[in-house]
Amino acid sequence: MTVSAIFSRRAVYGATLSLCAAGLYQFPTAKADPYSLPIASSGPVKTDTVSPATLSAQQLAKQVGYAQFTAPDWHVGPVRHMVMFRYTKDSTTAQRAEVSGRFLHLAQDSRRADGKPVVASIETGFQNSGEGADAGLQQAFLVTFRSEGDRNYYVGKPVVTDVAFIDPAHEAFKEFAGPYLEKVVVFDYPVAAAVTPEGTGAKIKKARKAH
Repeated sequence: MTVSAIFSRRAVYGATLSLCAAGLYQFPTAKADPYSLPIASSGPVKTDTVSPATLSAQQLAKQVGYAQFTAPDWHVGPVRHMVMFRYTKDSTTAQRAEVSGRFLHLAQDSRRADGKPVVASIETGFQNSGEGADAGLQQAFLVTFRSEGDRNYYVGKPVVTDVAFIDPAHEAFKEFAGPYLEKVVVFDYPVAAAVTPEGTGAKIKKARKAH
């Protein structure tokens, strides 16, 4: 690992920890939500039920083959990967900051075998809505990919099961973060429309480019 990479990693961890420790953010008390289940590719809460979305993605992956399903030119176009966490009550501020820092650093760590980055960008923030519809979730991350293929390679399990077509950095992160998370919610979408305040730039993609 290069010196610049080490300092970059320390900067990410330090900034996240400082935000929590300085009192600029306090994690809210998790709300009881016994009827909700995590909608996630993986997470600390296990369930034997496989969602229809997961089954559909698994079938498509097997139909076209993992190599094509995870290729960078598979369904090219921006894809948003929204991830929301509720931390365990016994996780410390330092542990939560470490989880956050490692997640953000996936923007640099997630790469293909040829060294090309998988992630276009990652941003994060803490829940501060007053609408009362947060379901006890505390922190959100928004990951942007350049294609569905990049997203598929990054997400990996449970859709892709062959390690040759799975991002090892993301898999390692999931293993690390799992013990500190009580609930994980994931919502992905290919960007279909974007409108500016002036009403210009609207673009609806009726068909995404596939190879």
